[in-house]
Amino acid sequence: MTTRHCFALDLKDDAELIEQYKAYHSPNGVWPEIVDSIRVAGIEHLDIYLVGNRLFMIMEVDDSFSFAAKTQADNSNAKVIAWEELMWKFQQQLPWAKDNEKWLLMENIFSLA
Repeated sequence: MTTRHCFALDLKDDAELIEQYKAYHSPNGVWPEIVDSIRVAGIEHLDIYLVGNRLFMIMEVDDSFSFAAKTQADNSNAKVIAWEELMWKFQQQLPWAKDNEKWLLMENIFSLA
């Protein structure tokens, strides 16, 4: 069974930085180690959408996925740490984020089934 999670995050409102961020997320822009860390965690599909400087991420995971396990794996992976530090150049927290929160999990308030 697949479970879907949706997240939001803002980019800095700077056209040049947004274009650089998009380049890092192009098919050849994402570091292979980042893609590997996503797949190994049980994430089957991951899409990021952009409007203005707002990002929306849809993540579909299998039954093996765990937020805690993904966080622990990321915190011990030097490439993921380097990637996340690099991405902070482009990203900014949503106004209601706490501490170092980046991507915030969104609440599903409607579903047409």
